[in-house]
Amino acid sequence: MTNPELRDAGQNRAPWVQCFLDTRRASERLARELSAEDQTIQSMADASPTKWHLAHTTWFFETFLLRAHLSDYRVFSPDFGFLFNSYYEAVGPRHARPQRGLLSRPGAGEIQAYRDAVTAETTALIERADERRWAEILTTLELGINHEEQHQELILMDIKHAFSVNPLGPGYRRAALSPTAREAAPLRWIEFPGGLAEIGHDGRGFAFDNEGPRHKAWLEPYRIASRLATCGEYLAFIDDGGYRRPEFWLSDGWQTVTAQGWSAPLYWQEAPDLGWSVFTLSGRRALDRAEPVCHVSYYEADAYARWARRRLANENEWEVAAATVELAGNLADRDRLHPAPAAPSGSGLEQMIGDVWEWTSSAYAAYPGYQPAPGAVGEYNGKFMSGQMVLRGGAAVTPARHIRRSYRNFFPPAARWAFSGIRLAEDA
Repeated sequence: MTNPELRDAGQNRAPWVQCFLDTRRASERLARELSAEDQTIQSMADASPTKWHLAHTTWFFETFLLRAHLSDYRVFSPDFGFLFNSYYEAVGPRHARPQRGLLSRPGAGEIQAYRDAVTAETTALIERADERRWAEILTTLELGINHEEQHQELILMDIKHAFSVNPLGPGYRRAALSPTAREAAPLRWIEFPGGLAEIGHDGRGFAFDNEGPRHKAWLEPYRIASRLATCGEYLAFIDDGGYRRPEFWLSDGWQTVTAQGWSAPLYWQEAPDLGWSVFTLSGRRALDRAEPVCHVSYYEADAYARWARRRLANENEWEVAAATVELAGNLADRDRLHPAPAAPSGSGLEQMIGDVWEWTSSAYAAYPGYQPAPGAVGEYNGKFMSGQMVLRGGAAVTPARHIRRSYRNFFPPAARWAFSGIRLAEDA
């Protein structure tokens, strides 16, 4: 069911129970592809083990629903609050993020038992809560469901990185992902007149607090590319010395390139006589020049745009453009789990939803009038509004029910393990 349909359910709890259970099972299906050993590893400080994601999303429901609304509730384990709190300072101390991969205990089986217990208790709470308390429970329940959907994407991002550093290069999916035979769709420029625009969530269905308040923004006339930048186009940037020419890079970006030794997007490799290849969730395969370039940082996206004598759209321009397209695309429900080339005969904007998160030129900051929610859940978004950039549109690993045109994803400008890519824009 969609968010508006769920909101219309009123006091009928059955649709909410079903949505909650479907979300929990979807996370567990993702983990089912992995061994217990796979679920324990952490390949870098920014990533987390699969079983930690499964436990943390469970801790969220236990902490903010069960403990808050059941006076006689007994926690599953007194140690789990320390182990599986992510960043909620108001809740208490927590295990260091870079050391999550050291937690061989509790094992995957115990974490599944934890999930089963909390799922059962939460289901009972939904079904039995009186009408007076239901509205308060519903607000947290809906946040928890959307929070778990975010972690479903993170499970795929993080295990992809973990498998990529394994010398055997295992695939998360056994089925090989073959390159397409078609050429990239011609790139066209779609013009927008600018003017005064309404930006932010319109109040229908769920939204995270950082998507509002809805407000007015002035846009100058602009043009936006009809599709995402492709691997073939990005190769031209590489071949033209893009990673060796500081004139294209922001100062911090150039320092990052030189310090990290970047010469191509994350997961790309070039081998003599074999050419370029890319690591995917189905393993390594030949680079498809027609598909969108993926796993680039904001610094790389910005440098590519400067090299192409264009720029990145700001998030207001992106949102106005996205209002002209259907809210559908290559998202996780398609089960490809990798970007796909744009339709060769498209007449309008392509790939605005799905495939890759699109870097914008907008720093992640509060909208006018923004106020974080009271209490510990207020730490969800607002505390990160510094030193990050906004991405829009979703990716091939984003749950389809989760995405909205107003959705504001955000990552530090050097981050590359997210499914992030590039759409060019220019002044009209």
